[in-house]
Amino acid sequence: MSLYNRKINPLIALLSGVLIMVFGLVTATRVEGSYFLIAVFLYLMLFGYYKECFRVLPLYVIVGGIFVLITYIISNDSFSALKMANRFGAIFLAIVPGIGIEPVRMTRNLSQIHTPRVITLGMLIALSFVPTLKIEVKRVREAMKTRGAGSILNPRIFYRAFLIPFVMRLINISDTLSLSVELRGFTIDKSDYTVYKKEALNFKDIIYILALIVGMILVVVL
Repeated sequence: MSLYNRKINPLIALLSGVLIMVFGLVTATRVEGSYFLIAVFLYLMLFGYYKECFRVLPLYVIVGGIFVLITYIISNDSFSALKMANRFGAIFLAIVPGIGIEPVRMTRNLSQIHTPRVITLGMLIALSFVPTLKIEVKRVREAMKTRGAGSILNPRIFYRAFLIPFVMRLINISDTLSLSVELRGFTIDKSDYTVYKKEALNFKDIIYILALIVGMILVVVL
């Protein structure tokens, strides 16, 4: 059971991701760096990021494993391979808090601190893009199966039955998104605006970031 079901404050999540990556890369050449990354993995799951952790884990095993194996073959040194594993671990763990952020909460949070609307809108689109992309890929693949288009590995089938419909769907989505943004009152000028539901920084957010910083200090001291 996580400490709480609601994800942490979006800005705190981004800050923690930066800290994890920077500190993990700095300590990648030490054995303590491996212990730190393992502790962070468990720590993130404790704070409700278990789904995100297990989504990232297979990618780390595959991508990181390939580079670790190449490093070991070239250097014939297990410690060099460990350093490479730590570097990839730091990068992949830093992604976890970010992919757990709800786009609407990030938009509210950035609006509260009066971030330029261009940046706010860009973050909203960026955070929403990957889930939308996955849904559209799935829909095009299902349409291919329904029509009996054949294997996507065939270059002609891939181009005509997958790539062209996929690009057309993305164009339609971009048109719909622009209209949606305009109807919801998003502007890039300095017009006044209000935030209906504000994102408050609560006590558990503070515990989360402070405990992470304390853990970094302990790794350095010990």
